[in-house]
Amino acid sequence: MKSRILLLTAFLALTSCKREQKISSQEAVSVSNLVQYTEDQGGLHIKSGNFTYDIKKNQVPFKKIILLNASMAGYIGELHAEDLIIGISSPEYIYSEKIQNLLKKGKIQNVGSEQKYDVERIISMKPDAVFTNHITSFDNTYQLLKNNGIQVIFLDEYLEQKPLEKTGYIKLLGKLLGKDKQAEKIYKDVEKNYAELKELALKAKEKPTVLANEMYGDVWYLPGGKTAAAHFISDANAGYILKNNTDEKAVTMSFEEVFVKSGNVKYWINAGNHVSKKEMLGMNPFYSKLNVFNKGKIYVITGKEHGQANDFFESGVVRSDLVLKDYIKIFHPELLPGYQLTYMKELK
Repeated sequence: MKSRILLLTAFLALTSCKREQKISSQEAVSVSNLVQYTEDQGGLHIKSGNFTYDIKKNQVPFKKIILLNASMAGYIGELHAEDLIIGISSPEYIYSEKIQNLLKKGKIQNVGSEQKYDVERIISMKPDAVFTNHITSFDNTYQLLKNNGIQVIFLDEYLEQKPLEKTGYIKLLGKLLGKDKQAEKIYKDVEKNYAELKELALKAKEKPTVLANEMYGDVWYLPGGKTAAAHFISDANAGYILKNNTDEKAVTMSFEEVFVKSGNVKYWINAGNHVSKKEMLGMNPFYSKLNVFNKGKIYVITGKEHGQANDFFESGVVRSDLVLKDYIKIFHPELLPGYQLTYMKELK
């Protein structure tokens, strides 16, 4: 009898341990190496880069938020949570038609720009949270907001170099805004679409060589071989001229260095926001020496642009599947015969 009791005790302890582990694994969510969060009875615990947040259960979901960068608007738009925004900075860079309409109606206020935020206005609006990228030069401003009881949350999605990890930020925002289920569905749909598109790209018969970005002054800033742009090119089954590079940031090269590497390039992507090849050449006559300029195809990211606002930097941050789809259409048009580009546009 004693042995049976010990066996039962051990079994209960083991199952209890397994149950606790299961709960823990469900509650711990890793968006990326930069962002993770856990939820327990005390509330929500977030790690974002070098910053940590402990948000009590009675503080969420947030009902009044302020956005200090345009990319956050992309996530809010996908969640259909624009009505929660009470303030936004640099509205001229916001593409969302719904947010622009709310600005016109006075339901969202302009709180300044990255040159100077209207701190007094932000404090008087009493937001539940302010979302922004962390900019070191604004640390005093952030501290002033915190001293006035405002939750400032830094989400540096632009540092993420894996497309689906950028998309994954929607899961955290969904948790903070009371839209968990919507956020999870959006992420899973994008993840599924991305995987299917990546598989489709492998059916292409050719793997063209690609050049990216452009020159500023006398320096060409190319995406490093481990950046988001490089991942998109690879996942679209194309070859990048810096595919063997291991940098997660821009790589600087002279025109001569790019010229040597780009002899076989068929496609030039992310070539700024030029309106024509003639205008592009007017800004930099050296481009005429490139084979891809004369015989290849050049694409810019102005397919969804209004004035200074570009949706590639807004909804495109979340919809990595649509960005990938654009690249596949560019590199392998035969695979998507009826598809029209979303964010990209061919330069004529």
